[in-house]
Amino acid sequence: MSTGLDPIFGIHAKALTLWTQRNEVLASNIANADTPNYKARDLDFTSILDRANENSIEMKTTHTGHMSSMKGSGMDGNGELLYRVPMQASLDGNTVETDVEQAKFGENALRYQVSLRFVSGSVSTMKAAIAGRHQ
Repeated sequence: MSTGLDPIFGIHAKALTLWTQRNEVLASNIANADTPNYKARDLDFTSILDRANENSIEMKTTHTGHMSSMKGSGMDGNGELLYRVPMQASLDGNTVETDVEQAKFGENALRYQVSLRFVSGSVSTMKAAIAGRHQ
């Protein structure tokens, strides 16, 4: 997944693609909130981004009280779509919890905007450097 633009945009170029894919999955969950037996899905963003980033370093803990990384949180870690476990089961077998999905969608949209601003800032800096202006 390496491109010639990786040194310029860093991890944010890859993140934009993943945030977009996750938005699609979350939007699908919200759209199917009333579909019987529909199972809510989500991406394991951390594992996908770790695989995409060749320079990723796994977090080490030195004490049993330290927080562990997402890899040890019960997600399968291979970057595939995972089923979400609902907090409260539905009688029709649907596992979508609309309020949870909307909160995750909002958070994901915010993260997308942050990555987009970093990429936009890099482009602005490159344009200024090409034009010979100081920022």
